[in-house]
Amino acid sequence: MSIENSDSELIAACKRDEMWAKKALYERFAPAMYSICARYCGRSDAARDVLQDAFIKVFTKIAEFRGDGSFEGWLRRVFVTTALERFRSRREVPLDIYLEETIENQEFSILEKLSADDLHKMISELPDNCRTVFNLYAIEDYSHKEIAQMLNIKEVTSRSYFFRAREILKTKIRENYDYL
Repeated sequence: MSIENSDSELIAACKRDEMWAKKALYERFAPAMYSICARYCGRSDAARDVLQDAFIKVFTKIAEFRGDGSFEGWLRRVFVTTALERFRSRREVPLDIYLEETIENQEFSILEKLSADDLHKMISELPDNCRTVFNLYAIEDYSHKEIAQMLNIKEVTSRSYFFRAREILKTKIRENYDYL
């Protein structure tokens, strides 16, 4: 069978543990899922490890997918969860150690002038805590309350990390881009 099979055909074949389907599913979704891994891991070797671990989970748990929502949405949750598990297992400093900061409502209009590659590179260079919260809030669209629950931190700590990420990004943009 070819990679042009529908998602539902691939899912059904993967549930039957057919190798051609697993390969086709991997080839279809690996590039998009790698982007998610890279956003959270910041390093290509770590992102590849998360990609591998998450696909193992997908193939192990694919029987749990019932088709209630989109398959790609289910995949994204598996990959984000796997990246967060890696983050939590490797962190050395608890996320709650930073002082609460006043969060101001500021716009990201300056970021709209950057290319996606420039922005991705800057995000990947953020400290782990800031990068994780930034990705969850700004890209994955989780609330600070949800992020706090996922990372076992206070809601204000999530807001603080997001604020710090924004400030770091603004500084990098101002330092590196004369046209802004």
